[in-house]
Amino acid sequence: MFKALDRISIGMLLIAALTLGLSPFVPEPHVWEKIKMLASGTLTQPMDIFDLAFHGIPWVLLVLKLGRMGLKKGA
Repeated sequence: MFKALDRISIGMLLIAALTLGLSPFVPEPHVWEKIKMLASGTLTQPMDIFDLAFHGIPWVLLVLKLGRMGLKKGA
């Protein structure tokens, strides 16, 4: 899994996180709305859970990639 993550460029992950991860931008980013719903306990609908996963995956991959890059520099 990490080999596949190593092949993805940081620029591509950044673009994915900023576009797919934050869309729609108005009135607030979708992923932010879903995180607030998760924190308040109202994230119960299957579509909302799918939305959180769909809009959150680019952010998770970006964090993993940055973590991998940090570990490689430290080694």
